[in-house]
Amino acid sequence: MKLKRITLITLAAVILLALGTGAYFITRPGQDHGQSAAKDETLYTCGMHPQVIQKKPGNCPICGMKLTPIRKPAGGATDGGERRVKYYKSSMLLGELSPTPRKDSMGMDMVPVYEDEAADSATIVIDPVTTQNMGIRLGVVTSGPLRRTIRTVGVIDFDETALADVTTKFRGWIEKLHADSTGKQVHRGESLFEIYSPELYSAQTEYLLALDQVARGTSGSDSLKASALTKLKFFDISDEQIDELGKTKQANKTVRVNAPRDGIVVEKMAVQGQMVDAGMKLYRLADLSLVWVLAQVYEQDLAFVKLGQEAVMRVSYLRDREFRGRVTYIYPTLDEKTRTARVRMEFHNPGFFLKPAMFATVEIRAELEPSTLLVPDMAVLRSGEKNTVFVALDGGKFDPRAVTLGPRSENNLYQVLSGLTEGERVVTSGQFMLDSESQLREAIQKMLNPTTPANAEHSGHDRQGMDPAGPVSETKSTETKATAYLCPMPEHVSIKYNRPGKCPICGMTLVPVNEAMLAKLQPFGRVQHFTCPMPEHTDVKLNKAGKCPQCGMTLIPVMQSPSIPEPSAASSAAPLYTCPMAIHADVVSEQPGKCAKCEMDLVLTSTVKHGKVAEENWRERQAAKSPAGVAEKPAHLH
Repeated sequence: MKLKRITLITLAAVILLALGTGAYFITRPGQDHGQSAAKDETLYTCGMHPQVIQKKPGNCPICGMKLTPIRKPAGGATDGGERRVKYYKSSMLLGELSPTPRKDSMGMDMVPVYEDEAADSATIVIDPVTTQNMGIRLGVVTSGPLRRTIRTVGVIDFDETALADVTTKFRGWIEKLHADSTGKQVHRGESLFEIYSPELYSAQTEYLLALDQVARGTSGSDSLKASALTKLKFFDISDEQIDELGKTKQANKTVRVNAPRDGIVVEKMAVQGQMVDAGMKLYRLADLSLVWVLAQVYEQDLAFVKLGQEAVMRVSYLRDREFRGRVTYIYPTLDEKTRTARVRMEFHNPGFFLKPAMFATVEIRAELEPSTLLVPDMAVLRSGEKNTVFVALDGGKFDPRAVTLGPRSENNLYQVLSGLTEGERVVTSGQFMLDSESQLREAIQKMLNPTTPANAEHSGHDRQGMDPAGPVSETKSTETKATAYLCPMPEHVSIKYNRPGKCPICGMTLVPVNEAMLAKLQPFGRVQHFTCPMPEHTDVKLNKAGKCPQCGMTLIPVMQSPSIPEPSAASSAAPLYTCPMAIHADVVSEQPGKCAKCEMDLVLTSTVKHGKVAEENWRERQAAKSPAGVAEKPAHLH
């Protein structure tokens, strides 16, 4: 009995020892390390072909490069600590999928795609080592002025308004030539040549006879004198020469022909002894103190050129200086061969350094907006009508965004109208690989979900990266209030825009209008005055076009801005109701109901012929109740 008890105690001790040993091995710390190691499983991928992912090291089956290790994302675990596989894909063949693990048609193991990876197919996650191997570089979305410098070639030309031809209105012979060479500078009133003409000699004689008859007091001599004087003036004889003729009382054989203005003789056809006919061009004079420069600007750049804009010009033989002028005219036609338009600029020419027919390099600097969002040109992927930018997020993630671009700015930047915010980092190099991976994931999603609507294509590219309740929704709600947007310049009212912004013609802010305002606006306006394009001469205000009296530049028009009408009282007043019977037109109410005289249902005044009479009765009744009497404006107008 004692031996049996010892045996039972020994057996119990052995069982307890076995249980304790088993519990130790089950709960020992090394088990946690095993689970952690399972969680931190290392995968291997190719830096050139990120779609190649394997569980063991080796070489890339496409290019033969050594695979680089990557670690599974830590955030992919489920609540139970295990990531759930959604499907398996081939790392070599696009579109080959399987719900179970197997080898693809090329004999390679298919890699798993987890649910957390497939949930956001647009966002791409790349290991930092792979990012570096792919050569991905980042830029920043900045805010700055939208500036554009247009560089073109121009030709210096004469100021057409400062040209003058010298002709005669009579037939004669040149006796003596004073301006005897081309290029000679002459001044207004200076003698160019002396000419003998029988017609002119006869006109002088008639004038002297008329003076003699006036001195004798002959009747009708005054009218004869006036007729002879007029004839001389019609021959362009100056007052000075006529006074000299009256003093000497002797007709001259030759008469001097003077320069009509200051300038340079650019054309000379007159020769001493030559016989000339009436209307024959003898000289051409040009004032070179102000010259034109005609430049060719491509049609896509015309939106950046405005009247009065400053232009800078350089000529090849004077490399140490530049000339500053202003844009004074944009020609309304386009050269169909070169697709360019002519832009005229005016430059002052002290010292006559600028010579007509010279080539010149012209720069026109324009600033469309003082501050706007700008993105590097290298960050934009263009595919048809869509522009895509990859935004770098934290954790090695890249999000494709569809962006709307504006005009191109200097330093290879583009204006961003929507899709990005200031300070975001964008990919400027290597985005083509990211785009390939994004489209690969998109194709897989289409195969897995064939019932996806067609408009859901490129869903990742269409996202704006903004809160739906943020500025985008506010813009939409603002746009619904206005039917259209117009430029306040009278000559631009005929162009209607469907979004707010700046007028592409003059740069003024577009004004929102509704249908009622749009119907009342007329695309006409009038010129207030003409002013000089030089900022220091803005006080010049003339009633007609011409030259600036201070600097001689061509004046530009200043148009009167049309007043945008306020919404009328009729658009906001409540509708009126009246009886359909014309004899009960005095029954008018602001609410629908029954006629107090015949019990018929009231109808809108706009639906019956006697509606105007009913509205007039209503206005008279309201005016009688108003303290201001009939002087008060009617509350309802049609």
